[in-house]
Amino acid sequence: MKFYKLDSVPYGTSRYKGEYSAEHPWGLPGLQCPTCVGSVGDMSEVYPDVDLSGLPEAKQLEKAWLEEDLERFKRLREIVRPLVPPGAPLAPGSQFGPLVGSARGNFAQISLLDPWAVILRRDALEQLQAEGLRGLKACRTGLRFRQRNAPELMELYVEMHGLLHPDCLPPGKVSPCGTCGGYAFSLPKQPLLDRASLPEHLDVFRLRNFTSVIVLTERFADTLRRLGFEEFSLRELPPR
Repeated sequence: MKFYKLDSVPYGTSRYKGEYSAEHPWGLPGLQCPTCVGSVGDMSEVYPDVDLSGLPEAKQLEKAWLEEDLERFKRLREIVRPLVPPGAPLAPGSQFGPLVGSARGNFAQISLLDPWAVILRRDALEQLQAEGLRGLKACRTGLRFRQRNAPELMELYVEMHGLLHPDCLPPGKVSPCGTCGGYAFSLPKQPLLDRASLPEHLDVFRLRNFTSVIVLTERFADTLRRLGFEEFSLRELPPR
């Protein structure tokens, strides 16, 4: 089985001219982590199906800020924890709720609004679901169009499974920070997947130790090609 990193096409080469201005409505703050000795915040841990509106602290989580008080950050993280899947890292900067904002133009069947945010037109999602691909869970966005015949856009909720192999990581960076739960390294030039950590029940997932990397199985990649999907690129990630 082969695995691929899902990417967008190079800038300026797209024939689709969709644009957007949007964000997820809630998020954990970034953190001035005393262990990492620096500012930590990663918006790529996303839970578009998690609604925080019922929390008394929801207003606090609507604005982005850098938290210097570690204990306050931990309290906010534990308030959110019952609403997310078991074992979720909830690193500083984690995002919650559906994308809200404005959009215009035409969108391809599949788009990456950010490296970690996969958007599907509803008709494309239904095509993929009909193929029996595993792990396809999408949430309706709150993107507003002013144009007629606007597409209905869905954000893919991508579960976190799998790891980059220690052989491709810098020394001492294999484990997350014990304080904030984040990882402090750049994507390796030649990333390798840790074969033992890869899920067998999903055709799409994001890596736990590099959450902006969306991984597709060979089956998913072949389906995109066969159905004629456009505006995406794939980079093979060898497992070890």
